[in-house]
Amino acid sequence: MRTEARHDTGRDGTAGMAADMADLEADAEDLAGDAANGVDPLVMGVRDRWEEQGLRGGPWPFMAICAVGRLNQLLKKALDIELKRLDLTRTGYFLLTTLALTVHGRARLSTLGRILMMHPTTVKLTVDQLEAVGLVARSPHPNDRRATLVEITAAGRDRANEVSLALESPHGELAAFDGRHREIFEALQPARLAAGDVELLNPGAGRDRGRRDG
Repeated sequence: MRTEARHDTGRDGTAGMAADMADLEADAEDLAGDAANGVDPLVMGVRDRWEEQGLRGGPWPFMAICAVGRLNQLLKKALDIELKRLDLTRTGYFLLTTLALTVHGRARLSTLGRILMMHPTTVKLTVDQLEAVGLVARSPHPNDRRATLVEITAAGRDRANEVSLALESPHGELAAFDGRHREIFEALQPARLAAGDVELLNPGAGRDRGRRDG
């Protein structure tokens, strides 16, 4: 792998940009070869070059962000392939599963947006799509005329279960993570909680058992 520092200030103009791009492409090829040999490209491409390339501070914040971001992209890509086969969007799957996990299978639109960290418009459009194919149903809130409840249907629960089983399949798109799902969750959990990701699935349920809106 090429590890020499590049501080050549003589490059300028189009020729300099072309040379820099060639260097980056060569580095990418080197890192791809390392990854194929079981070497982590973030270690070889970031940690081992950080100081010699003149970067200040430690490499770990950047590496942590890159690691989570790259893993997120890989997981989303695999998930989207499975969801396309089952005619469901990613937000649709998250919404259905969230509803299925609530006590009564229903929740306010605003509650879903908060739990899923989604914009209210995105939640509404997703509910519209799911309702159109019979996976959820809307109903007025019994105690708040301004609020709307969204409830998962039997068909919606079946669809969510289909996806969950597909994600566990040793022949599915997430097969590379087989046996590592809990390990991944537990590795990320301390960081999530430290960052304040503590939203409850049923806010206030422990304080007020009389509420029936899920």
